[in-house]
Amino acid sequence: MDEFRAWARAELTARLRPRRDDSRATVLGAGSDDLLSAGRAYLEALAGSGLAVPSWPKEYGGLAASPAEVGVVRAELAAFDVPDLYAYLVGLELVGPTVLAHGTPEQCARWLPKIATGEEVWCQLFSEPGAGSDLAGLSTRALQQGDMWSVRGQKVWTSRGAYAKWGLLLARHDTSVRKHAGITAFGLDMQATGVDVRPLRQMNGDAHFSEVFLDDALAPDTDRIGATGEGWRVALTCLSYERGAVTAGGGSGMLDVDNLIVLARARGRANEPVVRDALARLFIESRVMSFTARRARDTARAGRPGPEGSGLKLRGSKMFRDYSALALALLGPAGACDPDRDLQTLFLTAPSLSIRGGTDEIQRNIVGERVLGLPEEPRVDREPPFEQLPR
Repeated sequence: MDEFRAWARAELTARLRPRRDDSRATVLGAGSDDLLSAGRAYLEALAGSGLAVPSWPKEYGGLAASPAEVGVVRAELAAFDVPDLYAYLVGLELVGPTVLAHGTPEQCARWLPKIATGEEVWCQLFSEPGAGSDLAGLSTRALQQGDMWSVRGQKVWTSRGAYAKWGLLLARHDTSVRKHAGITAFGLDMQATGVDVRPLRQMNGDAHFSEVFLDDALAPDTDRIGATGEGWRVALTCLSYERGAVTAGGGSGMLDVDNLIVLARARGRANEPVVRDALARLFIESRVMSFTARRARDTARAGRPGPEGSGLKLRGSKMFRDYSALALALLGPAGACDPDRDLQTLFLTAPSLSIRGGTDEIQRNIVGERVLGLPEEPRVDREPPFEQLPR
């Protein structure tokens, strides 16, 4: 392992700039208008080394690294300038592993290398106006016409949709079977005729989410991921990777508790008992979260993504909220006049973490049922055919 660490450190040193203590970081694209150039430059700099996606097979741009070696790479990256990879996270952290699990060798060879270098951005075409937390209730239809599929419907909260080349699409091909069984997954060309992407403005000023209208958009059968009717299995694989990526993959440095300690001292409030207690709680939570992230990442990289990601998602969204709320409390009214607006943006972004990547309520159900062994929630719509369900 020492030899691998030395090699990784030498490669990163030759390709990346050292991290500066004063470098500005963003989280999940918040407050940033340029989401593409820095991330693409970073991925291009690592091209050919396999260090951007170390767990992937070598033929698709990775290193075929073990979970322990992946941990070494991530540890070494902490010393270097790593931009917010928000624009590329769906491809790198979600679609890539999902295609490796369910795609054909031809699909892997066609899609994965361009994801690894940042040449092509991916988005998720999952949520719909009538199917958010109940994702299996989606109604977007896919009708097979020879070797093509025609897709009609609407998706919403599609992050990265405005600049993505491809979308991982879930669509219903059969309404006569139960809702989980009638879904098929596709890779959809976002520039195809019939795909209309409309950005949505959020309260923090960003427009990173979109609604997507599909009006007889065509997808070749060669872009179907997994067998017809296996879309729910594909979705579960993707979602299991998503839970950890939402809170662990969006840039570094902004949620550094040391920054809050410095701020508390600068505002003359570091000795207040309530402030000291809040800082101590955040520090402890950040350490617990780092260990949870390591455990979730190791199981996912080993091909066994599990409920650890749900625990990480819950911890991450709560810490995000607590951190930003304490930061603005320390600033007081001056926080409204912050010229850099970093903490304002963080505060206005925080509520979305409880919704994006799976709501906190859904994550609690997963932890309760799959970790604690509690009785399942009553589900009366699991077995009837989709076409018999009230809409």
